[in-house]
Amino acid sequence: MSEKVQYYPLCKSEHNRLFDSRSFHGNSVVNRVCQNCGLVFQSSRMTEVESTPFNAEEYRLLNEGSKDPTAHNNANQRARAESLWAFTQPYVEKVSRYLDVGCSMGILLQRFTDKFHCEPVGIEPGEAHHTLARKDGLSVYASLEELEKVGEGHFDLISMAHILDHLPDPVGYLVYFRETLMEPPGWRLIEVPNHYVHDSFETAHLVSYSAHTLCQTLEQAGFEIVRLKKHGRPRLGCLPLYITIFIRPCSGIFNPFCLQPERFVLLKRQIGMFRRHVIERIVPSRACTLRSEKRYFPAQTCQKVV
Repeated sequence: MSEKVQYYPLCKSEHNRLFDSRSFHGNSVVNRVCQNCGLVFQSSRMTEVESTPFNAEEYRLLNEGSKDPTAHNNANQRARAESLWAFTQPYVEKVSRYLDVGCSMGILLQRFTDKFHCEPVGIEPGEAHHTLARKDGLSVYASLEELEKVGEGHFDLISMAHILDHLPDPVGYLVYFRETLMEPPGWRLIEVPNHYVHDSFETAHLVSYSAHTLCQTLEQAGFEIVRLKKHGRPRLGCLPLYITIFIRPCSGIFNPFCLQPERFVLLKRQIGMFRRHVIERIVPSRACTLRSEKRYFPAQTCQKVV
C-alpha cells in the first residue's frame, strides 16, 4: 500500500515533476520536486499507518543490518552527540527540561544532561534502543502519543537529529511541538542530511532538504533561524553532508511567512554529487569514511535523475 503525494505543506502547490527514480533494497523510491518552491519529496510513499512500524523495527534492519544497537552505531551516535553539543554550546547557558526526539540509545540525552544537569526525556520507537536507554535510567517513550499520555509537560530544549526528513507533515509536526510541548521561548536543535551532497534517497526519507528549503520549512512553522551550519561531522569534515540548525519561536510580532522559491535544484545536486564523487576518487584517506557510509546507502542502488 502507498499514497501519492500531490503537494507538500511548504507551499501546497500541485505543480511538481519527477526528480529521481531508483530501487532501494528492492523497493521503488520516487522523488519529485515542487516547481513552485523547490522542495524535493517522495511520492508515492508509505502511508502513515505503514511508516510507524517500519521506523520502529524495519528501518535499522534495512539500513544498518540489525535491529539491535551495534558498535558502529554506538560510535557514530557518540561522535554526533559531541558535534551537536559543540554546535549548541555558545547559545544555551541553562536547560531545565530536555526532550530528544528519536533518541536511539540515549547518548545525546546523556551528553546534554551531564552538561546542563537538566531533566532528560526521550522518544525512540525502536524497542531494542529504548530498552537500552531505559536501563541507563533515562525516561524514554516509544512514541509521542505515549509521552502525551503520561503528561510530561513542557521542555525548553527539544532536539530532532535526522527525524524531520522522515515526517509526512513536517510543518504541522513543528507547529504542534511549538504550541504544545515547548516552554517559551524555548530552543529547537535540528539536523538533516544535505540534499545536495548526501545520497539520501531511500524508503524512509520522505523529504530531502537543502539549507534553503529547511529554513523555509522552519519559518513556515513559526520559527526564526539562530544558527545554521553545513558540515560532514561525524563522518567527513570536507564535505557538507549534513545541515544542523538552531532555532527558536519567532519573538515579538510574527511576520507572515513569505515564500522564497529555490531555483536550479537539479543543477545544484549534480554539482554537489560530482564534487563528492571526485573526493571519493582522489582522496582515498577521506573516501574511506564515505565508503563506510555506503553501508547505509549501498552503491548498488540504481539512480535515475530526470
